[in-house]
Amino acid sequence: MTTKAEKPTLQGQRIKTRKRDEKAKYDPVGFRDAILQGLIEAGSDLEAVNKYLDQAGSKLKYRTYGETLFDILIAGGILTPGGGISEDGADSGPFRTDMCVFGSPDDSYETLRGYAQVFTRLMRRYKYLEKMFYEEMKKVLVYLKGFREGDRVRLARCVAMWTSDSLLDPKVLATLLQDHLVKDGLAADFICEVLLTAKNLKDINTVRSLLRKAGLDSRLMEFLQANKRTDENFKNLFQQKGLAEILGIYKNLEKETSLKELQIYLSQQVSDGTSVKDIIVGVQEIAKKNNIQEPQIVSSIWTSVMDAVEWNKKEELVADQALKHLRVYAPLFEANTQSDRAELTLLIKIQEFCYDNMNFMKVFQKIVILFYKSEVLSEEVVLKWYKEGGHATKGKSIFLDQLKKFVEWLQSAEEESEETSAQLMFTAANHKVAIQVIILWVLEEPPTCW
Repeated sequence: MTTKAEKPTLQGQRIKTRKRDEKAKYDPVGFRDAILQGLIEAGSDLEAVNKYLDQAGSKLKYRTYGETLFDILIAGGILTPGGGISEDGADSGPFRTDMCVFGSPDDSYETLRGYAQVFTRLMRRYKYLEKMFYEEMKKVLVYLKGFREGDRVRLARCVAMWTSDSLLDPKVLATLLQDHLVKDGLAADFICEVLLTAKNLKDINTVRSLLRKAGLDSRLMEFLQANKRTDENFKNLFQQKGLAEILGIYKNLEKETSLKELQIYLSQQVSDGTSVKDIIVGVQEIAKKNNIQEPQIVSSIWTSVMDAVEWNKKEELVADQALKHLRVYAPLFEANTQSDRAELTLLIKIQEFCYDNMNFMKVFQKIVILFYKSEVLSEEVVLKWYKEGGHATKGKSIFLDQLKKFVEWLQSAEEESEETSAQLMFTAANHKVAIQVIILWVLEEPPTCW
C-alpha cells in the first residue's frame, strides 16, 4: 500500500488589519466642507457659531485639521501660498464663507471683539489648538500682501486682542520682518495697527509690554525700508500713526541697551582683575559714547563690583571681606561720584544691598565710613541722607540708628569748623580795620570814631 506524500504548506500567522491601524486619508477639503455647512446652519449669530464649533470638535478632527480650521475662521476658506483662497471642490458646493474675521461687517473694535472671542472660546475648550494657532499665524502673516487692505486692518486688530489677552504669543509678530513685507511697507503698517489697537483698548504700558514680549522693542527701526532707516523717518512714522509714545519707549530702550553694555563691560573687567585705572578709562569712554549719567554709572559699578564676589556666609567674617574688596575699587567709585546726586544714588544702593543681604545688615555703617574716608561720599550728602529722608524705606530705622554716632561726629566737626571759620573771619576783619586805620593816620585823617 502506498501513501502519497503530503504537499508542503506555508506556515505562519495571518494578521488581520485592524480598522484603527489603517491610515486615514488626509482630506482638508472634506473637513472644510463640513465646517462650512455647520457655519451656514449657524447663520450670522456668533453665539450659534461658538456653540457649533464647540460641539463639532467631538466629531470632526480638529487635531488633524487645525490649520484648515483657522484658515476658515480667519479668511473664510483654505489659504493658498500667497494669500488666496483654494477653490478645490467648488463644483460640489461653496468653498468659502463670510463668517470669518475678514468677513466681519466692519472693522470697529466692538465688532471685531466678537470675532476674536470665537478663537478664545474655541481654544479654551480645545487647549491643543493653541500651538497650532501660533504656527498658523506665522503662515498667515507671511501672506499679508495677498490680503486686501481692509482685511489686513481687521487681522491686525484681532492680533492685538489675542496677544493682549495672552491667547497668542507676541513673538509671532517677529514674522513680519520679512524682506518683502518690509520693502512694501506692509510690515510697518501692520505692526503700527497692532500697537495702536493695544494702546486704544488698554494703555501705553500694554504696548511697551507687548513689544518686550515680542522681542521687538530693540528692532523697531527694522520695520522701516532699508534706505529710510533714519531717526527722522522713524519719528515721522510713529507720529503719523498716532503712536508718538513709541519714541519715548525707544529712547528709554536705547538707554537700557547702553547701560547693559556698560554692565557687561564692568562685570568682565572686574572678573578679569583689570586694573582700576584702566577700568576708569573704559567706563568714561562708554559713558561719553552713550551719554550715560553718573547716577546710572555708579549703580552699574556697585552691582558689578558686589556681584564679582562669593560672599562669606558668616556674618562676623563678611565685613572684613567686603571692606577689603571695596577698598580696592574705591577710586573707581570716587571717579564717578562727582555730583551729589550720584553720591546719594550710591548711598541708597548700599542701603538696599545691605538690607537684601542679611549678612550685610551690620556692615552698612562700615561701608559708609570707608567711602567717606576714601572721598567717595561727602559729609554733605551723608547728612542730607540722614536728615532729609532721601533714602529708601528698606531698613530705614536700623541704618539710621547705625549712623547716629557717625552723624553726630560729623555735625560736631561741622560746628567746630564753623567756629574756626568765624574766628578767622573776625581776625581778618580786625586786620582789615587796622590796615584802614594806619592808612588814615598816614593821610593825617584820624578816624572819627577815635
